[in-house]
Amino acid sequence: MTLTLIPMDHGDLCHGWAWTVDDEDVLAEHVARIVLGQYRHVAKILAGAGVPGPAANAEQANAAIKQLTLAQGDDPWHRDGWLFQAISWIAANQQPSASLTRMPHIRKADKGFDGMQIELNEAGTEITAVVVFEDKATENARDTIRDDVWPGIVALERGERLNELSQEVSGMLDARAASDSEFDLDSAIANTLWQNARRYRVSVTIGETHNDADARAKLFKGFDDSAPGAAVRRRADSIYFPAMRDWMASFAARVIAKIKAIANV
Repeated sequence: MTLTLIPMDHGDLCHGWAWTVDDEDVLAEHVARIVLGQYRHVAKILAGAGVPGPAANAEQANAAIKQLTLAQGDDPWHRDGWLFQAISWIAANQQPSASLTRMPHIRKADKGFDGMQIELNEAGTEITAVVVFEDKATENARDTIRDDVWPGIVALERGERLNELSQEVSGMLDARAASDSEFDLDSAIANTLWQNARRYRVSVTIGETHNDADARAKLFKGFDDSAPGAAVRRRADSIYFPAMRDWMASFAARVIAKIKAIANV
């Protein structure tokens, strides 16, 4: 696999995985294809298919390279945030338990949810879980989680943005409804018990400060207060980078090289 996902259990607080990069070159190709708009091919590869990658033209390559290139004086946060969302989407697709995963964002600084998964019952007719992603590429993991992530989750728990959540879920289920005449999308949405179905997956970059199990648990302190209930509602993932901004800059350059190779430019 592109990433190794190591299970981490923090008791009643949360559960989740620590990610490590198995092969940075393969990861760069997957991200290159995502930014080229070829996420479906990446999903097939992650599912075990041995299919050749589609071609790309110079116009696609130029647009993708532009997205990953910082102009003079640009802050890297948006670029690094998008790269991390793409990596997070890859990690999510390595988890076979999820029924449906939303396509990754193609734009930097998209204002919607960072990502989303839907889990259905065994018959595939009812929504059992809607997992909302919070992906944060940061050098200040604890401050970001405490001051940014937890308030956002509390707002969702209060029912804020439920209209956005419903629309996202409807869009994700459209394809299933089109391919399965027995699937009643409107009833599935209407019958969803949102208070029970909402779950959260917080993924964050960490440095040396949080690079052990005890420190990682402290990093996610307050998760159970923000999203009360069983620990299954609270997934906490992390990936360790000793120097996150330097790694992202180097990785962006590697992704750009892959884009050029794919498009032969």
